[in-house]
Amino acid sequence: MPDMSASASLAMTHLVTLAKEVDEDKVTPGVLGFIVFAVMALAVWGLMKSMNRHMGRVDFDEAPDGAGEASGKGAAEQASGKASPAKG
Repeated sequence: MPDMSASASLAMTHLVTLAKEVDEDKVTPGVLGFIVFAVMALAVWGLMKSMNRHMGRVDFDEAPDGAGEASGKGAAEQASGKASPAKG
């Protein structure tokens, strides 16, 4: 596997020389700033697309509030008059 830090530093030196062509008195993000912004925008777009796909697969049906208490142990306690402690 090639050394990625060497290729990254080589790319940065080429991009910095492109940014040096701008007037030194002006403060601008330049080409490097645009590339960083574009990469971040593409990453956010990809994450949002993935999130929408995953949220579309979620199948969640919440039971009504009364249905959980009326079945099982809760119904037996209500019939005998015992109070159960509050949860939460």
